Amino acid sequence: MPKSLMIHPQDVRKPGQIEFKPIPINQYQRKLSAELDRFASEDLLRIHRDMVIIRTFETMLNEVKIKGNFHGVEYNHRGPAHLSIGQEAASVGQAFLLGVDDHIYGSHRSHGEILAKGLSAIEKLDDATLLKTMETFFDGATLRVVEKDAKGSVKDLAIDYLIYGTLAEIFGREAGFNKGMGGSMHAFFTPFGVYPNNAIVGGSGDITVGAALFKKVNKKPGLVICNIGDASLGCGPVWEGLCFATMDQFKTLWDEAHRGGLPLIMNFVNNFYGMGGQPVGETMGFGVLARLGAGLTPDQMHAERIDGYNPLAVIDAIARKREIIANGDGPVLLDTVTYRFSGHSPSDASSYREKKEVEEWQDIDSVKTYGGSLVDAGLLGETDVAAVWERGDALVLKAYKKAIDIEISPRANLYGTGGLLESTMFSNQSVDAFETTGEPAEISIPNAENPRVKQIAKLARFGLDESGKSLPATRAVSFKDAVFESVLHRFSIDPSLIAYGEENRDWGGAFGVYRGLTEALPYHRLFNSPISEAAIAGTAVGYALEGGRALVELMYCDFLGRAGDEIFNQLSKWQSMSGGVLKMPVVMRVSVGSKYGAQHSQDWTALVAHIPGLKVVFPATPYDAKGLLNSALRGTDPVIFFESQRLYNQVEVFHTEGVPTGYYEIEIGKPDVKKAGKDLTILSIGATVYRALAAAKVLEEKYGISTEVIDARSIVPFDYSLVIESVKKTGKILLASDACERGSVLQTMAAKIGQFAFNYLDAPPVVLGARNWITPPDEIEDSFFPFTADFLDAIHEHIVRLPGYTVVRRTDTADLLRRSASGV
Repeated sequence: MPKSLMIHPQDVRKPGQIEFKPIPINQYQRKLSAELDRFASEDLLRIHRDMVIIRTFETMLNEVKIKGNFHGVEYNHRGPAHLSIGQEAASVGQAFLLGVDDHIYGSHRSHGEILAKGLSAIEKLDDATLLKTMETFFDGATLRVVEKDAKGSVKDLAIDYLIYGTLAEIFGREAGFNKGMGGSMHAFFTPFGVYPNNAIVGGSGDITVGAALFKKVNKKPGLVICNIGDASLGCGPVWEGLCFATMDQFKTLWDEAHRGGLPLIMNFVNNFYGMGGQPVGETMGFGVLARLGAGLTPDQMHAERIDGYNPLAVIDAIARKREIIANGDGPVLLDTVTYRFSGHSPSDASSYREKKEVEEWQDIDSVKTYGGSLVDAGLLGETDVAAVWERGDALVLKAYKKAIDIEISPRANLYGTGGLLESTMFSNQSVDAFETTGEPAEISIPNAENPRVKQIAKLARFGLDESGKSLPATRAVSFKDAVFESVLHRFSIDPSLIAYGEENRDWGGAFGVYRGLTEALPYHRLFNSPISEAAIAGTAVGYALEGGRALVELMYCDFLGRAGDEIFNQLSKWQSMSGGVLKMPVVMRVSVGSKYGAQHSQDWTALVAHIPGLKVVFPATPYDAKGLLNSALRGTDPVIFFESQRLYNQVEVFHTEGVPTGYYEIEIGKPDVKKAGKDLTILSIGATVYRALAAAKVLEEKYGISTEVIDARSIVPFDYSLVIESVKKTGKILLASDACERGSVLQTMAAKIGQFAFNYLDAPPVVLGARNWITPPDEIEDSFFPFTADFLDAIHEHIVRLPGYTVVRRTDTADLLRRSASGV
């Protein structure tokens, strides 16, 4: 929405037509013998060796899954194995030119890509670097297994290390590259530039965009390649990722030092099947996948179909596309034709395709035809080819025997206190700044000159006047002012921090929270994204996986569903699936609406609280918002930071010293007493704390019931100590929030309190939430959300009778049973 981009009616209404350029298809046709002037003979031989190793590795897994043994050595692998037998040329050709600064992300079918990229890295790295990598990664745990019977050079040792580390990971062993927590579909090894592979189809489609964004923003060398299947083009996040990756602003609005397209190759590994469905002719309509580039950018994403059955054709394409990216003209789309001989997995009998079709592809098996080309060129003899296969077989068998031996390769012990997963679900670290650029954080104007800072400086820090009357937000620091102060502080000291979402720049962010940041930050640190919630979340994951910190925003809580996989399966899991290798410093601000009806006024805190690996907070006061956001923005864990739209103009009324101007933190997980009491406890989440206080006032003034009101502030983690101490005193507790009562976080908390404080309770914990309906229009919202009368009704019916009180609305046990039976 920058004013510099004028939209003139005379321009957009004039007649014309769009011209498309031809998209190249399989243009590389050179014979291997014609490439001897471009490639050293040892490189051509190494390509063959790498293809053979991958084929042998995948064949081993296939035999283990189908026959239960490899070369007669038995093993029952209970996990998955999605194999790439037949696709070796595409993987090896892609990796040939890549260095460790070039990062690949893949799919559930990426064993071959891991090995190809790893073998390429081993060839390029010097011995000292290889040794240091192996010795320091997990303190040498993987190295210790392979070095005992190692023979040959350091590079030979590194090859053993790569094959064993990958296989140990697939078999769930602690010496695996991710301590066995990633397994077959998620294995990776970042020191060689192999980044997370993804079990969700198309899962890397937006994550890689964030990875490339990290390289662009922080001026890092190398490119990013997204390896996903052709069928993933039916997945929404892939399209959202493509739209995000091709935003015009990278080439039009960003400053000169950062201007240019993202260093990204979207490589569709086109084996013509999505499980049993065929994208061409059945489940999709593009015919030739490469044509899709024409629909995304005027340069058609430099789209091209290449022959992934010829490793030299793939190398040629990668060389040309690297040059395009180096010139700032990315991203690039590749349609890499290949074929898998095996089924989707070993349990797949391929009943959806003709045996003759498979045989036609096997007749031109790229491993065999490429080996034959080497023989034809005089670089190998027939006996040499056999020797390559024998060596590949020996390498894989050696790694296999070690990986299945429970004494040599034990699994992680997850039963004891503080075990691997318990200790890696969260990293729980504090980092002031990720030093990604070697330069200080880039700010457009000094904070003291920022117009929003100047405006806030004129406001009272405490929100009550001398008579105890609340000040308006125009006269005191409000919730959104507190959020702004926290965000600006972190931007000032962390050069890696970026923020984006819908309407983050120019507009001042949703509900004006970011007003003042546009003046403070250059485009590459604060920008508007497409209306693509999945890509907003997914790119943040990729940005963090590469080593940066992202602050992203979903304008309404109701939009969490649009970003479901990226939050539930990606943001939450990579720290633990990596075995603790990776960090996830992402804060996602989510505003919880009211007055906007059924699709914009829902509290879905329970959805994210249910997902292990996410921290979840929901402050209700300016003081708490700033302190908790400071903690979140300094941490290394993913935090879903809920904010009630009801409270953006709320001033601080609890801390008499007001919202501090300086930096402070509030520990995530600690609730806070907002009002002391001795007869009844109310535990509130979010904006209901103010209605709880209103109810407490009525209880005290009319019925003499001293009520303690506790603000949860955090949902995950949550320390129950304060609540239990309160219940020991009062013997009674009501829990309240604006979330629908059924399945809410309150139900879990109530169950926990009932368990932890059973001996101190005079009555069961009572949950008060919104009705199990859609949210009605604003004019009748008070029939839906809990207000003062609802608190009193619930207390009267289920905790303690209030003398002379008349229930406003039925909420007795019989009515609750009726509602439950009706599903409402």
